[in-house]
Amino acid sequence: MLVLAIETSCDETAASVVLDGTRILSDVVVSQMEIHREFGGVVPELASRKHIEAISLVVEEALVRANVTPQRIEAIGVTRGPGLIGCLLVGIATAKGMALALDIPMCGVHHLHAHLFAVLLDRPDVVFPFVGLVVSGGHTSLFHVKSPLDIQLVGKTRDDAAGEAFDKVAKLLGLGYPGGPIIEEVAQGVDPGSVRFPRALMEKNNLDFSFSGLKTAVLKRVEGLFEVKQRNDRSGSFHPLVPPVRLQEARNEIREVAAAFQEAVVETLVVKGLRCAEKYASEKLVVCGGVAANRTLRRRMTEEAARLGIEPVFPPIRLCTDNAAMVAARADALLAAGKTDDLGFGALSRW
Repeated sequence: MLVLAIETSCDETAASVVLDGTRILSDVVVSQMEIHREFGGVVPELASRKHIEAISLVVEEALVRANVTPQRIEAIGVTRGPGLIGCLLVGIATAKGMALALDIPMCGVHHLHAHLFAVLLDRPDVVFPFVGLVVSGGHTSLFHVKSPLDIQLVGKTRDDAAGEAFDKVAKLLGLGYPGGPIIEEVAQGVDPGSVRFPRALMEKNNLDFSFSGLKTAVLKRVEGLFEVKQRNDRSGSFHPLVPPVRLQEARNEIREVAAAFQEAVVETLVVKGLRCAEKYASEKLVVCGGVAANRTLRRRMTEEAARLGIEPVFPPIRLCTDNAAMVAARADALLAAGKTDDLGFGALSRW
């Protein structure tokens, strides 16, 4: 089946044409990263407006790169949620319009399930059942994927997602946005030394996550290091505490804090992910989402998994961040099972 998929859940406008759920014919992504950088995070209204500006051109480019006409498309998949409601509506409205005009079936796709299916675009040998860890800016979740139609949530964050914590700590340290790649670069090769931050909910049978306390511990550490306090008159819980003029002179302290923070996040993800794989006797642990691009996480997960006889499977870096190819892969599985949606379905900010 030739599927056109659309992804607009956050700040990437993406479209992709995929054949039979595995062969990517085109994968177009327009990022808004530079637009949101000055704000230190995604501004929902601005993101929605940029999706409106880009969506037609992105879909058209996906068709051109795939060398197919709209009339050859057999079905459409689109991210229904979870995500920013205004952003989701842009993609859904576009998908509905095309499905109506072309008289073809369509289906709304769960964004996190799409991340799980991203691995099948590179590793079609991964068979069901398996355990999946989705780690992104908005979610940190564990799934028991019994079959394409039976995906059970078995663990999730109770507060901040891992990617969100990376962004907020990077902002706190005055390092910029997005936080994940910046902290990874700053922490590279650094021994955090005596700096150690807490790991929450590490009890043996607990598969949930919590990064709010870790984030607060970093805040208190930075306040002590630089003798500054969080300003109560500033909107939002986190703003830069390290003055730009001190960034260079305090480089070593900042790098140690960044390394200790990253170590805490990585250890938590590795322990919980492998614990889940052991619980469900899964030979493979799929690790996906934007944070799955982190090289330290990939290395540590691979090392620890080898000791337990578990194979960690990561999508290629380009398929870790939000993209439409993964939406097409998930949509293909749903469509093959006869799961379609009529034109009345809406966006879900939470799902």
